[in-house]
Amino acid sequence: MKEPAATVFVIDDDDAVRNSLRLLLKSVGLPVQACPSAQEFLPTYDARQPGCLVLDIRMPGMSGLELQEQLNLRGATIPVVFITGHGDIPMAVEAMQHGAFDFLQKPFRDQDLIDRVQRALERDAVNRVQLKQTGLIRTRLESLTPREREVLDLMCAGKPNKVIAADLGVSQRTVEIHRARVMEKMEAHSLAQLVRMVLNAQPLRQAAP
Repeated sequence: MKEPAATVFVIDDDDAVRNSLRLLLKSVGLPVQACPSAQEFLPTYDARQPGCLVLDIRMPGMSGLELQEQLNLRGATIPVVFITGHGDIPMAVEAMQHGAFDFLQKPFRDQDLIDRVQRALERDAVNRVQLKQTGLIRTRLESLTPREREVLDLMCAGKPNKVIAADLGVSQRTVEIHRARVMEKMEAHSLAQLVRMVLNAQPLRQAAP
């Protein structure tokens, strides 16, 4: 299935600002969806949709910071570029601490926004590739038998076959067979690559029941 085109979501309660940003981004060939409130955006957002978010930090009802918090709770990785007024710098700093990609203080140059949006879209593309790779690694890990997982953990701890055999109470030949199966199932070409795979998938493995 073809992945949908990356979209810039603009959320601002000011009609004039929202329309201006939408037209600016469309003028450089970017798909844009504009929304007047965080409450309206949140139920319709699909985390599988690539893109970035241009978000006003102060809005009635749900603020930009509150929307960011809700997206974080959902595990959404979409990069957020906040638009802030002069008095909103402490809030922008808080947003950055909670994972915002960048912020722009009003008034800003059109090119500054375009540059930040382009970088945010690049970041999103990288994030999605990494997530796909992590998902593949997790699937491969789940294909291992309990014994193969034990061998994998001891391999990653740097233990040689002789020590692994002693730890598990099996023959060295049995360890060699399990080790070969682990490398094959994980599609790893070296022990170093295998260790990197496991480290990349570690948060997912810890989160698994």
